[in-house]
Amino acid sequence: MASWFKALKKTRNVFKEVLSKVVKGRERLDEETLEELESSLLQADVSPRLAGEIIASLEKHCRGKEVEKTEALKEVLLKQFHNEARFNWRGIDKPYCILIVGINGSGKTTTSAKLGLQAREAGLKPLLGAADTFRAAGTDQVRMWADRLSIPVVAGQQNSDAASVAFDAMDALVARDLDVLIIDTAGRMHTKKPLMDELEKINRALSKRIPAAPHETWIVLDGSNGQNAISQARFFNDVVPLTGIIITKLDGSSKAGFLFSVSQELKVPILFTGVGEQAEDLVPFDAEAFVNALVGTETEETVDAEIA
Repeated sequence: MASWFKALKKTRNVFKEVLSKVVKGRERLDEETLEELESSLLQADVSPRLAGEIIASLEKHCRGKEVEKTEALKEVLLKQFHNEARFNWRGIDKPYCILIVGINGSGKTTTSAKLGLQAREAGLKPLLGAADTFRAAGTDQVRMWADRLSIPVVAGQQNSDAASVAFDAMDALVARDLDVLIIDTAGRMHTKKPLMDELEKINRALSKRIPAAPHETWIVLDGSNGQNAISQARFFNDVVPLTGIIITKLDGSSKAGFLFSVSQELKVPILFTGVGEQAEDLVPFDAEAFVNALVGTETEETVDAEIA
């Protein structure tokens, strides 16, 4: 299993030089170091507003006193996360439905399968719904993952009505006495109204079978898109209110700083992050582990333990 330390290597390299100044000794932070740190935050794709707030908060925290600056920086960064909480698979009301949305290429299908694996490992009986009817390859990919993980799947024909496939999957969930349905939807550009309207139709179809469905709507964001992913998510949130965020491809991104602002701006928690390519490398988001790995004061050996 991958580690947070390895996953954040590219983003941590953005901070490498300035952090070496921050962590040395207990001298007061000077203006030059603060400016360099703010510049590094911006390079890591922290929003300009939030980067300024972080610097102001750090300066206030350290003003007029000798403090352990590394710990001060960690404390300030950690405070940027407010509502992140682990999703409790064992606490769901059965049957349960999770709708997965996002733009093309964000990693929805792979993420859906990995979530199915997590559900099964939590003692639940999962079902995958392949509602990406635009691409034959999309359905094939879900089936491939389903076979690999031994999870049942309901899929439709290419160009069939996605809402009908979603309804059929929900119907199968109830008929087979399964616990949780994870529906993979087609990737869609947030600016294309007909495609976004289809998400509303899927929502209506699910609620016809079980009034409270979907119980969760999670957006998958590509970590390499940084701040651009936030603007994408806003459009989705307007159409199908989001209940959670999943960040993929974090291990290949130098823009992990956008995580500090994504949940604040959307008022939606980050639930999971992808820190590697293996099925088990989709892990619950851990704000403290994220900040520790980003600041990078530990050695790789001390933090290379598996993520729980």
